Amino acid sequence: MKYVHLYTGPDGKSHFKDNEIELKDFAKGRKKSETIKATGISFNVTDAEYNYDWHNAPRRQFIITVEGEFEILASDGTSRRIRTGDIVLADDKTGQGHISRTVGDKLRKSIIVTLE
Repeated sequence: MKYVHLYTGPDGKSHFKDNEIELKDFAKGRKKSETIKATGISFNVTDAEYNYDWHNAPRRQFIITVEGEFEILASDGTSRRIRTGDIVLADDKTGQGHISRTVGDKLRKSIIVTLE
């Protein structure tokens, strides 16, 4: 399993890094990651007009896209299209931040898992 880490670099800009979640043998036919402590979970629906200008992640959190697509523009100038099934660890709580916007004309459904 993979996730995209959106973080603040030493230059104060947001950057992307692809990470692989390490899975270990757990039971016959099953692998499992280490447990990550979470402090909350919310379920979100974002409309097609969603376009959130420059901002930082409010906290360290996983964003799991259940349906729809959105794009993140990092302040380093790179962008990523996040699709159904993709996972993002939003961790750019300082610096210039990023822009988020819905792609297409459908609602986007996501689950946010707060890590702090």
